[in-house]
Amino acid sequence: MSDAPLNILRSVFGYEEFRSPQDEIIEELNAGRDALVLMPTGGGKSLCYQIPALLLEGVGVVVSPLIALMHDQVEALRQLGVEASYLNSTLNSEEARQTEAKLLSGELDLLYIAPERLIQNRTLDLLAKAKIALFAIDEAHCVSQWGHDFRSDYLQLSVLSALFPKVPRIALTATADERTRQEIIKRLSLEKAAVFISGFDRPNIQYRINQKDNTKRQLLHFLRTEHGNDAGIIYCLSRKKVESMAAWLCDEGFMALPYHAGLPAQLRRQHQNRFLREEGVIIVATIAFGMGIDKPDVRFVAHLDLPKSVEAYYQETGRAGRDGEPANAWMVYGLSDVIKLRQMLESSQAEEQFKRVEQHKLNAMLGLCEITSCRRHALLKYFDEENSEYCGNCDTCLRPVQTWDGTVAAQKVLSCVYRSGQRFGVNHIVDILLGKDTEKIKQFGHQNLRTFGIGTDLDGNQWRSVFRQLVARGYLAVDVAGFGGLHLTEQSRPLLKGNEKISLRKDVSSSTKTKGKSKGHKNKHNIKDEDAKLWQALRACRKALADEHGVPPYVIFHDATLMEMMEYKPTEDSQLLKVSGVGESKLEKYGAAFLAVIASINESAEIDNHTNVLAALSDGLSAETIAGQCKISIAAVYTELSREIAAGNLNLESVISFTEVELHLIQDTILIFDDPGREGMQLKPVFEALEGKYSHGVLRCVRASMSIGQVAPVRPSLS
Repeated sequence: MSDAPLNILRSVFGYEEFRSPQDEIIEELNAGRDALVLMPTGGGKSLCYQIPALLLEGVGVVVSPLIALMHDQVEALRQLGVEASYLNSTLNSEEARQTEAKLLSGELDLLYIAPERLIQNRTLDLLAKAKIALFAIDEAHCVSQWGHDFRSDYLQLSVLSALFPKVPRIALTATADERTRQEIIKRLSLEKAAVFISGFDRPNIQYRINQKDNTKRQLLHFLRTEHGNDAGIIYCLSRKKVESMAAWLCDEGFMALPYHAGLPAQLRRQHQNRFLREEGVIIVATIAFGMGIDKPDVRFVAHLDLPKSVEAYYQETGRAGRDGEPANAWMVYGLSDVIKLRQMLESSQAEEQFKRVEQHKLNAMLGLCEITSCRRHALLKYFDEENSEYCGNCDTCLRPVQTWDGTVAAQKVLSCVYRSGQRFGVNHIVDILLGKDTEKIKQFGHQNLRTFGIGTDLDGNQWRSVFRQLVARGYLAVDVAGFGGLHLTEQSRPLLKGNEKISLRKDVSSSTKTKGKSKGHKNKHNIKDEDAKLWQALRACRKALADEHGVPPYVIFHDATLMEMMEYKPTEDSQLLKVSGVGESKLEKYGAAFLAVIASINESAEIDNHTNVLAALSDGLSAETIAGQCKISIAAVYTELSREIAAGNLNLESVISFTEVELHLIQDTILIFDDPGREGMQLKPVFEALEGKYSHGVLRCVRASMSIGQVAPVRPSLS
């Protein structure tokens, strides 16, 4: 690969190196060849087509279904100095005309366009008149009729290979099993495309799935103990539940906004924009929300209902932790979810083949919920990726699941379902097992069944757990009439007759399941006390600039970039440019503002540190004690001490106690590497040569004493 892609990565986007296989993908497109890319959310998919679009002659056309997000995507590129625009239904005729004129004049680097607009004859004629560098088909899994996000417009995108045979195409998605991959290849005519699969693992996400007990109580405990002020997404199956949960969370003191397809478009946009631009906002949504959301600091995704497939679960949970910081994928589900989804599937008007595929996907999702081994291992295996059988960051790894021999209990359930006529729901069967005297039991004479009262060894919740697991594992099925009645499957026969045993998981209440184990985020970035003031000042500066430019704060800089600024405290442009995420365009636009913030906080901190350290030193305190008393790092203490030594106000021996041999050794090592009086001398080689025995702060003090002529006594002659 030439140096050009890396130069653009550094100068425009502000990153030092590519992540594998970004460089290989870019090389493929630059050579005029097609590519299919499967890369996890947050893995850097967009760079794979944005950089070639800047290198190749012409405009890169990005096909995306994410109309509501195009403005922010384009604005983020413009902040980097990239000429980008979009064509979709939100533009009026004059705005669309201006964008089309820029396209034809060659002014654009990237053009985002919705699939339904792209396939119009007028748009295809327009593109035929322009110089096209490449086509990027984002969210390519939408082409799959078996996928969870199928969009019919995507089926017509194969026209691109016919009309633009010499233009390279790249299809990208974050999730697709083998069947979906093959369908993408077939429907988009990518048979000759190189396939890049960079892995599905998101190690920073902790996966936790609990049985439903009291959904509101469970959710409230999760939020208040781990995510009190964090941004997050909560998924519900129905619109009604979305609105009621959002209203309830607001009553509980959270900033929660509903989002579903039934809300007015303007209100959806308003809620989405608040989620992207404000901090600590929770979106409560149906699956209508989330695709393409690139907010990096979503700290949790919670499911209050069971997703329909592992693909949907992976895609939705992947919206958490795009910044690489710890995040939670938290879910509660119960038997009612299983029954509801199977009823919806059975009552749908879809073809039988489609129903069979969807049933298989639902069963796989249930398997992930009920598994007693590592969830991450099972999740990745679903996508044909092998991984360690112990990840250390899912609930089943953090607290291994206890199991019990449920054979007898299962036989009692199956027998009771059979003897009661295979037409009643879970609650009634549980009442029979517990021997309850209810009107419904009397009405049907079920007090006379041989199974009446045979289940008093377990309580109601324990029996519901047994039912849930038997349904999930295919021993019981839900009736297709929609009344929730249960009946035995053929698979249940060996278990009922005693020819098979079954091991069931012991359910643990979610409030105790990962107690003391889960990674909370009270201080999600682990900001040191002495850096808190600078951190807040940097965030305030970012927010002010974001409001000024009408973009989300992360479009200015991600948290990770601010963290680096806080750590290295650059004082000039050349230093700031070395911070990850700071390219030349953003340096020009925002560099002065952030450098001024850092300088202001540093100056204030230095004055405070200087006064406090000298006062504590006069009391005879050690450097370690001074650091604790002044609530600053020990490195900051040594910085102040070394300055005083260099100014001749302190003697080295009044600060640090050395043996004569130690002091000679350190001084000799410093002299080996450089002149101690030279400004800007690097102490790293000295530190390494002394095998880390003495801290950088100690070495800085010794060097300061040497710079003004303080040296150790002359060693006695050996002759």
